[in-house]
Amino acid sequence: MPLWFKKDANPKYACYCSRVTKEEIIKAVVEYGANTMEEVINLTGAMSNSDCQKKNPLDKCCHKIVQDAIDKGLNIRSRLA
Repeated sequence: MPLWFKKDANPKYACYCSRVTKEEIIKAVVEYGANTMEEVINLTGAMSNSDCQKKNPLDKCCHKIVQDAIDKGLNIRSRLA
């Protein structure tokens, strides 16, 4: 399984537990209008398996990584408006 922080990783998972990519989170924000963590979770299923200790190579919750992807999506969407 590729690590999210490797430059050439494909796919780049933001949430390993649910296998949701950074690109899927950004798409939920830019194309589907999600604004909050809750909306992104509902659209993508991110953070729904709570198995971070086993699946995330960083051994911690992916909340910050998911939030960073949301913030990037919000930034992209604001530039497109």
